[in-house]
Amino acid sequence: MLILQDIISDRGSRYAVSGAPCADEGQAKALLKDLKRTKKFARATHNSWGLIGPDGPVKSDDGEAGAGAIILRMLETAGLSGHLIVVTRWYGGKHLGGDRFRHVQEAVRLYLAEISA
Repeated sequence: MLILQDIISDRGSRYAVSGAPCADEGQAKALLKDLKRTKKFARATHNSWGLIGPDGPVKSDDGEAGAGAIILRMLETAGLSGHLIVVTRWYGGKHLGGDRFRHVQEAVRLYLAEISA
């Protein structure tokens, strides 16, 4: 699994993005479980993810309402199926409002750039 840590920091909140080739929702959950074996990721406030698999799109906001949909939309735009992307946020104590959606988009953008390089 490719992990890009501490890519965005805003008002105390920190973000990371991770991903890997993934066949289906079951494998996505297994990959997420592996990611959370690292204490840092297990203690994160949100691990939002998206995957376009053979049975269609699946996502989880993990409490960050709308984040999974953003990840799915960006996967669809990139034409990337069979690949899990997880955006992780450690809450820093201050509400980010709509900025949190821009941060999710930027995290996915950085990940897509890394795997296409």
